[in-house]
Amino acid sequence: MRIAALVILTLATLVSGVTAQEPYPTRPISIVNPFPPGGIADLTGRPLAATFERLLKQPVVVVNKAGAAGGVGAQFASVAKPDGYTLLIALVSISSTPEVDKLFGRPATYTRDQFVGIARLNADPPILVVNGPWKTLKELVDDAKRRPGEITFASSGLYGASHLPLEMFLQAAGLKMRHLPTTGGGPATMAVLGGHALLWASPPALAAPHIAAGKMRALATWGAARLAAFPDVPTLRELGCDVEYYIWTGLFAPRAIPAGVLQTLRDATRRAVQDDEFKAAMDKAKTPIAYQDADEFKAFWDVDAKRIASVIQFIGKLEAK
Repeated sequence: MRIAALVILTLATLVSGVTAQEPYPTRPISIVNPFPPGGIADLTGRPLAATFERLLKQPVVVVNKAGAAGGVGAQFASVAKPDGYTLLIALVSISSTPEVDKLFGRPATYTRDQFVGIARLNADPPILVVNGPWKTLKELVDDAKRRPGEITFASSGLYGASHLPLEMFLQAAGLKMRHLPTTGGGPATMAVLGGHALLWASPPALAAPHIAAGKMRALATWGAARLAAFPDVPTLRELGCDVEYYIWTGLFAPRAIPAGVLQTLRDATRRAVQDDEFKAAMDKAKTPIAYQDADEFKAFWDVDAKRIASVIQFIGKLEAK
């Protein structure tokens, strides 16, 4: 009996070892984009998926699951099987939803602990763009002070990646404006182009073609320094508003992903950001790569999430209209 038990235990150990060493990937991978097409997650995720296909030798598909400022797609990815075949490309707003759930005292849509960061891909300060009569930030501020609550700004959603910086700006400048939340960066851009709103905090990649075409005007950025792609656009700090904010994009997986699979994805991402085609896509989108591997990204995310929580607490409870 003892020998039989030892044989069974040995066989179980061998089977377990074989299972743990199964090759990855052996079938298509999905990257969930929790926003509509046309936003910065899309502009980053699609060239990343194309590069992954070459590196991992499997189809990699971007799947859009928009809603709730990224909350719908993030929730979907948070409960996906942690096998490396469902990933999430998310913005800074991944930190917002758990804090908003706390603010309203409702069950968590997901928590940050349900994810592990594979890498940060980029981190750009948004750019304040307008489709209105103002040629400088001062003109906008003076007009907004004359008619509080009458000027409308768009965002990618309540408490989303582009809502938070506008609220920070309004607080610093002592202004009140109306808020038009949309479902993502693409719809927010269209809202401003269509005159439904007159300004928004846009990722530079989305604003660039419309600025070049003269359909939007750039008044300021949220960075510590001017954007290389827009050297003539001052920072808000240069103009007297003490705020700084970045819209970053990161790649995530469900927390319980096997260590070996996670390492494969870390290695693939490290190679992807060095790939000429991926770099060309980011250059075309005017979105510089700001890569951080998993460990460095975790440290960054922990600090950034605390700052986001502070901003949400300041904004307080807002209801969708």
